[in-house]
Amino acid sequence: MPTQTLPEADVRVEEGAEVADAWVTIVWNDPVNLMTYVSYVFQSYFGYAAEKAERLMRQVHEDGRAVVSTGNREQMEVDVQAMHGFGLWATLQQGGQ
Repeated sequence: MPTQTLPEADVRVEEGAEVADAWVTIVWNDPVNLMTYVSYVFQSYFGYAAEKAERLMRQVHEDGRAVVSTGNREQMEVDVQAMHGFGLWATLQQGGQ
């Protein structure tokens, strides 16, 4: 019996679709909020462990920004609004850019 070979799927198209749907919430450094407060926000809102919250806070402080969440646009809009509610400067951006 001859072996059948199936055509290869173009995986790059599927991966590209996933990237196009991915959005990120970015928290930016500001001169107002204490680093401990920023860590507290990341722990209380996102439920991050203290170590992860501290790492993200350090990234905001030292690099000027950090990606704190990833998902669909609607959820990232909710996260950005939540960060604004805590007094943090946050924006959303399409993840593939």
